[in-house]
Amino acid sequence: MGIFDSVFGKKEKTVKKKNELPWIQLESMDQLEAIAGNSKNKTQVIYKHSSTCGISRMVLGMFTDTYDTDLDIDLYFLTIQNHRDVSNAIEEKFAVRHESPQLLVVKNEEVVFHTSHGAIADTDFTKYL
Repeated sequence: MGIFDSVFGKKEKTVKKKNELPWIQLESMDQLEAIAGNSKNKTQVIYKHSSTCGISRMVLGMFTDTYDTDLDIDLYFLTIQNHRDVSNAIEEKFAVRHESPQLLVVKNEEVVFHTSHGAIADTDFTKYL
């Protein structure tokens, strides 16, 4: 620390650590069936992400910053460009029109909540535990 730093009150930089989310990569139809079955005992969340969309990237960052990592939820991540078939199957299985980014909360084999875009970061998961 230099003399001018102490005189002019230079503040130390703080680096905010990003949450490390416990993502499970969603890549197969078998996993989709398992999500439905597991939702009888534990809340399941599917996050649909577009790797080519700036808005999707921004929303993912907001979601990561606000997600409570202490929640007892299985958190699945689907990159729609890599697994369009799974994305289409989600729409058919749960009767929820596709959007991206999109978040679906599955409980007792049905979607009990879904949202998209900026509203994703405001989701209160405690309502679905």
